[in-house]
Amino acid sequence: MKKPTVAIVGRPNVGKSTFVNRLTGNRKSIVDDLPGVTRDRIYFDIEWQGKEFTCIDTGGIIPGDEDEIMVSIFDQARIACEEAEKIIFLVDGKEGINPIDYDIANILRKSGKPIFLAVNKIDNPKQILMINDFYALAIGEPMAISALHGSGGVGDLLEAVCEDFEYSDGQEKEDNIKIAIVGRPNAGKSSIVNALLNEKRVIVSDVSGTTRDSIDSVVKYNDEEFVIIDTAGIRKKSKVDWGVEKFAVDRAIRSIRECDVALLVLDATEGIADQDKKIASIVTEAGKGLIIAVNKWDLIEDKQSNTINKFTKKLEQDIPFLAYAPKIFISAVTKQRLNSIFEKAKDVYAESTKRVSTGLLNKVIKEAYALNPPTSVKGKLLKILYTTQAKTQPPTFVLFTNNGDLLKDHYKRYLENKLREAFGFFGTPIKISVRERSSKNNK
Repeated sequence: MKKPTVAIVGRPNVGKSTFVNRLTGNRKSIVDDLPGVTRDRIYFDIEWQGKEFTCIDTGGIIPGDEDEIMVSIFDQARIACEEAEKIIFLVDGKEGINPIDYDIANILRKSGKPIFLAVNKIDNPKQILMINDFYALAIGEPMAISALHGSGGVGDLLEAVCEDFEYSDGQEKEDNIKIAIVGRPNAGKSSIVNALLNEKRVIVSDVSGTTRDSIDSVVKYNDEEFVIIDTAGIRKKSKVDWGVEKFAVDRAIRSIRECDVALLVLDATEGIADQDKKIASIVTEAGKGLIIAVNKWDLIEDKQSNTINKFTKKLEQDIPFLAYAPKIFISAVTKQRLNSIFEKAKDVYAESTKRVSTGLLNKVIKEAYALNPPTSVKGKLLKILYTTQAKTQPPTFVLFTNNGDLLKDHYKRYLENKLREAFGFFGTPIKISVRERSSKNNK
């Protein structure tokens, strides 16, 4: 059953994202003093006293503003209101009524949806009379709340909003594969998301850094649902401004840690950059599945039958540590090979959750050891006594040895390659850890 949807709208800086953070219990939306910080519509699942609904956080809207970004924000808020069953109209109790509030009220009134007027920033009882002025909006009875402090008014508001919502049936949610779209700014991440969703969910602009929050969307492909997470472009630390952009980059990195598979988007016209390698390192260190998507392939001129092979070889030379990651060549504009994202994500997820029987695993490791024994270190030789798979996502193996210090990085890479030859693990990093057993008695 589809959850009821509630949109939160208002002009810039009235506290919409702070209100969302109050509902979710953590800092999910970016909060800053800059107007227009939330640019896209962002979806969150909320539970209130056993009742579940989806909350849409929208950008601050200014009707009539012709700035490109502000027009896009207004468009996103309008779509949110069309999708929602109910609307929370948030205003600033400290500032009082703003002319923009009247314009927004007129727009919302035409929607025909139930509207709840929440007067925010009423942080103490002495300010309660300030809400009376908002009756002039003719949008309903104003309700005093403090999103920052979470006063009782927030509970009263939610009780009114959820009054006719059904209680949750307690069923477990399906464990959909979560795909995080990551990469440098302007690589085309948001365009890929919009093409996959067949709707203008994320603002696309030539302005670098348009996406600032990580945005979750559910898309169905061949009767399977996937969660697509669009993230902010990750720039070099030296180029990241402190404040909003830093929060956005932190959020993108956290989205990598929460996803199942990361889709690293490269710009075909620019090739791979050092920052792409850095992002790939973040993904592998997080132990997540990885797909390399070379976007804007339609812009490559004079393509021949071996162009993809040449590009692939160049990638493998530039980033040899990602040889295990599948490469796909796509175009968000022409939608060339976009569906391969879902197919590859399924394959990579299956590889990252694969388990190997202990008997077969030990056979492969023993054969690898016999074919290429490690060199001794100061007269001491590494002995691998036993191997087991400890966990999945990523596949993690524990080697019980006589002396952990004798397992050098190059030999660990050799064993990893042998595991890949035997079992695949295509698209997922592998982790190998060591435990010593009876090391004192081995020479």
